[in-house]
Amino acid sequence: MFERVAVFGVGLIGGSFALALDRINGARRIVGVGRNSPSSRANLERALQLGVIDEIARDEEEALRGTDLVMLAAPVQQTEALLAAIQPHLTLHAIVTDAGSTKQNVVEAAQRALGGKFPQFVPGHPIAGKENSGVEAAEATLYDGKRCILTPLSDTAGHAFERVRDMWTACGAVVSSMDPAQHDRVFASVSHLPHLLAFALVAAIAREDDAAVKFAHAGGGFRDFTRIAASSPEMWRDICLANKPALLRELTAFEQEVALLRRLINDGDADAVQREFARAREIRGALRF
Repeated sequence: MFERVAVFGVGLIGGSFALALDRINGARRIVGVGRNSPSSRANLERALQLGVIDEIARDEEEALRGTDLVMLAAPVQQTEALLAAIQPHLTLHAIVTDAGSTKQNVVEAAQRALGGKFPQFVPGHPIAGKENSGVEAAEATLYDGKRCILTPLSDTAGHAFERVRDMWTACGAVVSSMDPAQHDRVFASVSHLPHLLAFALVAAIAREDDAAVKFAHAGGGFRDFTRIAASSPEMWRDICLANKPALLRELTAFEQEVALLRRLINDGDADAVQREFARAREIRGALRF
């Protein structure tokens, strides 16, 4: 499918992408690229040791030499700097895509950084994260049966979109397309807000004097609700700030619902509380994931 693939950010998402591509013989060679830091270098060395990648590139020029697909799997706030760094080395036949959880800011960054090469960029978002991070958490089957949203624009090259779509399909994902703005509104609601709430609940309890006792007695409900609070703080910081307008709208709506429940509980209105819970239970019961 591809001769040489460069993966920027060989963690859970980028590492799983490399493994999934290797599983289908989708690339002759996969090169990993990371930040200039000891921890990033150690992660890349581990990825090489595990066979997730075939080599480590020293810089963007080396990474893009002969490369026909670039995957950006780094935190979204790094996207524009990465795109600007690869732009001079990007050949006209090479395709660039990403795995960021926000899309409007990524598209705008790509337009600024890539200039005339923007049509080679296919924005994407595989919906397949989990709470663990780093290359040790990577799985070749992570994308099997999972949704992958592509958000092409009118000037996205048709052949580039088709190759990225076919690649994700071959990797096991269920691919669909969406407008970038709609994508960010949808995922502010069903992904970004839940992560924010999980982080907030753990942090709120941790500040209490008897936090240790409460955590020691937490059961399955607490475990399930807060599982995603074990996710990468850097990644979710970037996502929340990148999708601020949509996330704040969703947070306001949630605050209004909590305020309603607070009032009903304070008033002792058992019937109204039960109706709110029953409505939510019926909706949740009808969902299919």
